[in-house]
Amino acid sequence: MEKRENYAAAQRMIAASRRILVSGHLSPDGDSLGSMIALARLLRQAGHDAVASADVNALGKLGFLEGVADIVPVRRLRRQRRFDLFIAVDCGSFDRMPPEVRPVAEKLPRICIDHHVTNDGSFADVSIIDPDASSAGELVWRFAKWCEWPIDRAIAEALWVAIVTDSGRFAYDSTRPGTLRAAGDLLKHGVRTALINDIIYGTFTRKAIELKRIAWRSLHVWKNRKVAEVSLTRDDFRSVRGTKADAEDIIEIPRSVAHNEIALFFYQIPDRTKETRCSIRTRGEWDATALAGRFGGGGHLRAAGCTIKASMGTAKRQMRAAVKELLRSACRKTMRIDGARLRV
Repeated sequence: MEKRENYAAAQRMIAASRRILVSGHLSPDGDSLGSMIALARLLRQAGHDAVASADVNALGKLGFLEGVADIVPVRRLRRQRRFDLFIAVDCGSFDRMPPEVRPVAEKLPRICIDHHVTNDGSFADVSIIDPDASSAGELVWRFAKWCEWPIDRAIAEALWVAIVTDSGRFAYDSTRPGTLRAAGDLLKHGVRTALINDIIYGTFTRKAIELKRIAWRSLHVWKNRKVAEVSLTRDDFRSVRGTKADAEDIIEIPRSVAHNEIALFFYQIPDRTKETRCSIRTRGEWDATALAGRFGGGGHLRAAGCTIKASMGTAKRQMRAAVKELLRSACRKTMRIDGARLRV
């Protein structure tokens, strides 16, 4: 779906718009935040009145990025003058964006820049989607180069954070030659790689460390270490006055278990009732979207997520049942294949 005619169509929509709103998904991660900051700055430098909007209280350590100060908090979005265009980055549905953004976005022409395999392009009038891209940040970089927009250090660092965080520091399967070409180009603009790495991966707040300690205590491993899970309840977050941003890498706890193939992180954001979210990571033959899709979620082959409208205990039981069914279906498939071989 990432076609050059879509680039041209998006460029025409932008050229016809003066006031542009850029936003990503709820509780923005590095890719969502970096992409929206970079794109809003690129648009402003191109002569448009563009702003990015997000929940500024949920940024965590990503708040160091230049451009965060320019973000319009979602709670103040209603006070803004009328927009002409909405651009969603790293987000392909109204359900995934901040609830304050949705009523604004619904009334506007829409462009979507995304890399989730579950995004079918129906959300927007024009979509730039490539499931093979490492990140939405990589797609923003491609679009910027296609439009011949100049990139400064602030833009480069925002896109670097987007690409590095969603590619696992270039370790995930989504890292392609184009990913490294984008990264190489960004380095030309003075990206402070060591500083960024230290902030994101080398230092942790007391709240983040406390949440990790609680999550480690919840670790549950089953199916001969093939499946591992951790959880954080609303009370866990409240006990340390933490937010989802403080728990961004907790999924790595179950994923780090030797022989793990399916890692699950269940969590409840404070003040959100009757909902449990689940982050999913997979290895080997398992498709994370097959599990997330059972609950209306989505994402990538190796990383996906969903919201289960149930208590923590019920959500765990429902997801465990889905995992068991996935494992059984793979077992039945293998048995059918082996049986066919025996009959040959």
